[in-house]
Amino acid sequence: METVFTPWQSLGGGALIGIASVLLMLVLGRIMGATGILAGVLSPVSLGDWSWRVAVLAGMISGPAALWLLSGEMPVVQVPSSWPMLVLGGVLVGVGVTFGSGCTSGHGVCGMARLSRRSFAATGTFMVATALTVYLVRHGFGG
Repeated sequence: METVFTPWQSLGGGALIGIASVLLMLVLGRIMGATGILAGVLSPVSLGDWSWRVAVLAGMISGPAALWLLSGEMPVVQVPSSWPMLVLGGVLVGVGVTFGSGCTSGHGVCGMARLSRRSFAATGTFMVATALTVYLVRHGFGG
């Protein structure tokens, strides 16, 4: 399984995520944690709370359309896993997000920027679990 590293695209994407996180905190005083934003859309506290969350999700989803408008090509997405593995991965991420009180965007981007010790611990746990999972999938389970 080949991994394609795109340093400039990764740097640009990371910078955009950082800018969006700072702007959301500056303008609304909210943390840009993707799962928390989605949870708030599904069970809103108020119309104002729901509307900014929908706007952020729409921005996340509309990225490929914006790329298509700018370049004339849709991004190619290749997923080297089966549907059962994707579903299992999604369930595991959902469980982890619930027990970890947040996701990589909330803890890794916003929490660490705020020097939250809990976020440093959570992000370290995410990274160790990710490295272990990649190693096991690629070398332990015949990847």
